[in-house]
This record gives sequence, C-alpha cells and structure tokens, in this order.
Amino acid sequence: MEAKELIEEIERLPVQERIWLIERTLKTIRTNEIKDKIEAAVKELYSDYKTDKELTAFTDLDFEEFYETR
Repeated sequence: MEAKELIEEIERLPVQERIWLIERTLKTIRTNEIKDKIEAAVKELYSDYKTDKELTAFTDLDFEEFYETR
C-alpha cells in the first residue's frame, strides 16, 4: 500500500480512531528513537567496559559471599 492510499484510508476513519492512530504512531517513533540511542551508547562504550578495569572494579565482588553484621 502506498502512502497516498494509506492516508486516504486514515481519512475515512472516525476522529477518535485517527487520534488513537496518531498517538500510537508517535509512541512507536519515540520508542524506536530511544532504543536506537541506547544501542548506539552501548556500542560506543562496550570496548571501554571490556578493557577499563576502573569501570569494572566492583564486578570482581560479584561472587563474593557477604554476611550481614548486626
């Protein structure tokens, strides 16, 4: 379906359904944009987290036993 046909179909919808469609489309765009930004940040920082010991210092404690003191 081409964009022109899609718009014609949307124009046939009742107003409430068109509003819902617009809101849903905007939400999808925002969600995808946020996801893309997060993925870009992960790719950018991945090598740092693999090699920089200061960023991963506390992960050495992951398997340590901790006991609560009272």
